[in-house]
Amino acid sequence: MQLLRKDLPLDHRPLRALRLGLVACVVGLAACATYSPLPLGTGQGAKTVSQLSADTSTMPLPALRSHRFDPSHGMDVTDVAILAVANSPDLKQMRDQLGIARAQAFQAGLLPDPQVNINQEYLTHPIPGYRTSSVFGISEDIASLLLRSTRKAAANAQADQVNLDLLWAEWQTIAQARQLFNQVASLREQQQRLAAEQAALAPVDGYVRKALQQGNLTYDAASAGLNAYADVTQRLSYCTVQLHQAERDMRLLLGLAPDAPLDLIGEPFQASPTPGQVETALADLPRRRPDLLALQAGYKSQEATLRGAIRAQFPALTFGPDRQSDNSGVPSWGINIGVTLPLFDRNRGNIAIEKATRQQLKDDYESRVLATHNDIRQLMLDQDTLARQREQSQAQAQRLDQASQSAESAWHKGLLDWPTYLSIRANALSADMDAIAARDQQSQQAIALEALLGSTDLQPSTASTSRL
Repeated sequence: MQLLRKDLPLDHRPLRALRLGLVACVVGLAACATYSPLPLGTGQGAKTVSQLSADTSTMPLPALRSHRFDPSHGMDVTDVAILAVANSPDLKQMRDQLGIARAQAFQAGLLPDPQVNINQEYLTHPIPGYRTSSVFGISEDIASLLLRSTRKAAANAQADQVNLDLLWAEWQTIAQARQLFNQVASLREQQQRLAAEQAALAPVDGYVRKALQQGNLTYDAASAGLNAYADVTQRLSYCTVQLHQAERDMRLLLGLAPDAPLDLIGEPFQASPTPGQVETALADLPRRRPDLLALQAGYKSQEATLRGAIRAQFPALTFGPDRQSDNSGVPSWGINIGVTLPLFDRNRGNIAIEKATRQQLKDDYESRVLATHNDIRQLMLDQDTLARQREQSQAQAQRLDQASQSAESAWHKGLLDWPTYLSIRANALSADMDAIAARDQQSQQAIALEALLGSTDLQPSTASTSRL
């Protein structure tokens, strides 16, 4: 390999090579990336939902992609899920991590740059017939080239895993959005019911207090009336605090400012898959659910990493030609070969680590599949029980609400004493709260089952236009 022109004086060849190297560096730098600043944002969130945007064509589930997205008249449960996927701060950070993983995969496929070595040895004192010695050489890391395929395969599989983890996080965000919608709707309904009860008990509380002041009642006899109003007031305060927390969580999930209004419409998410649908979804689960696919991609990446560690046990090798000139001006050329002697390390430690890591990933995947099957089995067993419980709670609430209305009319007419009236009202209130809780529990179960199955066939029930 002739690296220098023979027609140049021998002393000038290294200088010529140095100049050529500098020119190559300048040309390389011309193609380098440049810096540009990225100012920090305010991070205050959108003031209204209208300031948010969402591209339904990029949604991870068909039910969201086919939904007519128009939150200008209020957000139903699907609108909330779409906005959560598009604007969740946590998902934005995961998308940034995906960009990093893809950049790492790109970096893993790049060839290592060759190394150029230029050396000149100057005489301390000039000696006739002798001149400056020089060495010019170029070398390449052969071991890095041999490991490139496994390194690239591992990085690509790792990027696939991050991408699938992001998709699974989007599915979980959809479930979280549905749960928050359900929670806010239930708490608002409870708040309205407790506020109505508080207003209804206010006259009774006034009546009892007046009777106490006039001495017509003792505190023992009046305790039921005083406690009824105080208990409802306390429950209303606690419910309001819970509602504030749930609304805060929803605003944060959607990327909204703390004072942004939440105009929710429609019913919470509901789905009742048949046993046949569940069995079909379970059979195809490892090929469809993102978290299982992500674990498979992670295992594939670890397999490539293990193969790379096994290859790395062989001696590291660098190779390259060089051209030299000694002090007497005699030119020569040669080959530089660097070899690591595999006497002690031989990469045995890294091989053991990668094998143990592969075993851990294998056990993690099998454990996840087993846990998923058991969780789905439990949810299916609870499905019928929760449906019957909701029907019974609603029927009981209707009966006691009718009894409460009759009791209120009778009390105003003086046909019913106030302790009995308060007892009937308390039973009706408890039945109403139980009915709301039963509906909430059934909806939460449907959300969890749909998220575990990862089935796009489980569509939500038709939503009404009632405002929450």
